[in-house]
Amino acid sequence: MSAASYMAPSEIGRIQQRSLVIGVVGVIACMIGAFTSPPQFFHSYLLGYLFWMGIVLGCLAILMLQHMTGGGWGLIIRRLLESATRTLPLMLVLFVPVLIGLYKFDLYPWVHHEAGGEQATQTNKQIYLSIPFFLARAAFYFTVWLALMYLMNKWSKQQDQEKDPLIRRRLQDVSGPGLVFYGLTVTFASIDWVMSLEPEWFSTIFGILFIGGQALSAMSFVIAFTVVLAKREPMASVVAPQHLHDLGKLLLAFVMLWAYFSFSQFLIIWSGNLPEEISYYTRRLHNSWKYVGLVLILAHFALPFLLLLSRDLKRQARRLGLVASLVVLMRFVDLLWLVGPELHQQGFAIHWLDLAVPVGLGGIWMAFFIWQLRRMPLLPVNDPQFEEAFSHGQRH
Repeated sequence: MSAASYMAPSEIGRIQQRSLVIGVVGVIACMIGAFTSPPQFFHSYLLGYLFWMGIVLGCLAILMLQHMTGGGWGLIIRRLLESATRTLPLMLVLFVPVLIGLYKFDLYPWVHHEAGGEQATQTNKQIYLSIPFFLARAAFYFTVWLALMYLMNKWSKQQDQEKDPLIRRRLQDVSGPGLVFYGLTVTFASIDWVMSLEPEWFSTIFGILFIGGQALSAMSFVIAFTVVLAKREPMASVVAPQHLHDLGKLLLAFVMLWAYFSFSQFLIIWSGNLPEEISYYTRRLHNSWKYVGLVLILAHFALPFLLLLSRDLKRQARRLGLVASLVVLMRFVDLLWLVGPELHQQGFAIHWLDLAVPVGLGGIWMAFFIWQLRRMPLLPVNDPQFEEAFSHGQRH
């Protein structure tokens, strides 16, 4: 069984071309928006960037988790996870507009506080929320993520070329500490890039909430794309109902995990009833933003939860793909609910850039992702667990 027999089908190239066209059109629209409404553009850009970066980092975390735990579910989606992580250099380049917004267009309110504005934050926050320290931390985050990406993909490629069981041990040895570094860096990145939009507010569970959201974003995305691949050879003869069932169970677990973290933050802050904390929720529950929160409760948790309880649904590719696609969409709505009220405090409002920027970034990212996916076989056939994973799916 050769690795070459598991290359991506040519039809995927058409998806790549369409994604690139959408991305180019979106970028042109974004450039128009950047000139006509710079503050709105950079706010919308942050929203779109966080959405796609969440998928990338979530894939990195799930990839390391799969190397740690093993399992046939991970071998089926490993190449998707690896290809997503290899878009990190692109995400580093796409981080530049965030820095421009930070410097030139007041993307973060603490930039004025640093200069001694009337609403200056406390001294310890002033030290933390300074531009040089912000840039240094961002450089550290990307260094860690790129290093983990490099090692995971380097040894995976080496495993395709050499059937050496020691390579799997190396991947496991790096994945354990890598998950710890991932958790720390994502926690502080969520504080820097999102929580600092409201420098007076804080939450001790915010980083964990973002980690859960990224895992959910990544799992729902790879399931949806796996369903697309499973319609065509070579994956059509490999992806079995049992594999889909395993992925569906993981998606259900991540949906419940996100709901638990979200409710925990709300319960802790609301029961504490401290003015500097509850202001975050009063802006989201005492005006029309509350309807967005209601949509999240129903479509981000309740509906996927009820649907994914069905064993039959989890074993049917089309239905599972639709549920996963719904969760991907709701992940964007969740980020809109987290970021949007800082710009539109009087009530729910959505600017056309809030849609154009994520679509434009998504088109570019998707084209780059598929380009990476087509560079390697869709399955790690030299992994020691490959035959077991393949037979696991065929036995059920």
